[in-house]
Amino acid sequence: MLDVSTSTPSIRQQQHPLICQLADCIEAVWQEYLDLTPYHLPEDLGYVEGRLEGEKLTIENRCYQTPQFRKMHLELARVGNSLDILHCVMFPRSNYPLPMFGTDVVVGRGQISAAIVDLSPVADVRVSDSQREYRTLSPEYRQALGNLPEAHFAHPRELPEWGDIFSEFCLFVRPSDRAEEERFLGRVKQFLEIHCQQAIATPPATADRQPQIFAGQHDYCTKQQQNDKTRRVLEKAFGPEWAQRYMTTVLFDLPEA
Repeated sequence: MLDVSTSTPSIRQQQHPLICQLADCIEAVWQEYLDLTPYHLPEDLGYVEGRLEGEKLTIENRCYQTPQFRKMHLELARVGNSLDILHCVMFPRSNYPLPMFGTDVVVGRGQISAAIVDLSPVADVRVSDSQREYRTLSPEYRQALGNLPEAHFAHPRELPEWGDIFSEFCLFVRPSDRAEEERFLGRVKQFLEIHCQQAIATPPATADRQPQIFAGQHDYCTKQQQNDKTRRVLEKAFGPEWAQRYMTTVLFDLPEA
């Protein structure tokens, strides 16, 4: 089993406590359930430093892969003392009918402005409710997630316009106190454990299903690349060309057909 611990100092120790705890939790669950091997990013994109509005911007990436996942990406970013970000996505291989696990936390000047976690389905089956249309998760995922206790938050947030990639179980909130931060951390761990357990138990898809899986993953990555807030920050710090490369190579690279 790959040891994900490292002697290299990490910026997570300087970040908001929720981000530090969440990063540790994600890597611990990965190591407990999955057979990890390194995933190699381009050399110049694993650790990046720049300047944003006069403050130092640091981006630290860690990536792994498993038989079920072509890339498991954990990104930590920090801008001076004013902005902390955690971003994590697990990209399944296109021969596994698994959803896309994703979680993000954004902290501005010590206050959490956004915290989201989801298992986004890629099956090309859509249902509608009174607010939006979305893809559905498999019965196994829906049962496991539906059995979780309710998690109440005082300040839920609205999904962006391109948010039809998310599931009905998506949690998008602004935690208002330490208790809600712990509740969010617990919910991410629950989602992640369910995902790892289901991934281990799920056999590869038949050849006729793989184009559907590929199309769903392609849609997910394409929609996520529309996140203008992330792109603007990267463009300000590194320029449009670098931002485009980072968005399409590190954050949301499209699966190979």
